[in-house]
Amino acid sequence: MVLAEFAMFPTDKGESVSKYVAQVIDVIDRSGLQYKLTPMGTILEGSWEQVTKVISDCFKVLEPQCNRIYSTIKIDYRIGENSRLKSKTEKIASILNRNIQTT
Repeated sequence: MVLAEFAMFPTDKGESVSKYVAQVIDVIDRSGLQYKLTPMGTILEGSWEQVTKVISDCFKVLEPQCNRIYSTIKIDYRIGENSRLKSKTEKIASILNRNIQTT
């Protein structure tokens, strides 16, 4: 399974790009994949094919509207592990033996 943290937004649309980010989040939400929206990006969980398709679909939504698109993508692939979106933070809380802030 893959955990992918990414951000994608236009850089040619002025200071506020929320309406474009909302279009990206709509694609992610409709994908059916597990995800977490954070203030600085989104974390997706799925197979390599699923995750890269969603990221590509997000780009395809912005491309016709934007002359310049900025994106960062971080990917963690691990065989045999599922539900890491939640379990990775739970493990740290367990080690610390207290609740921690998560987005």
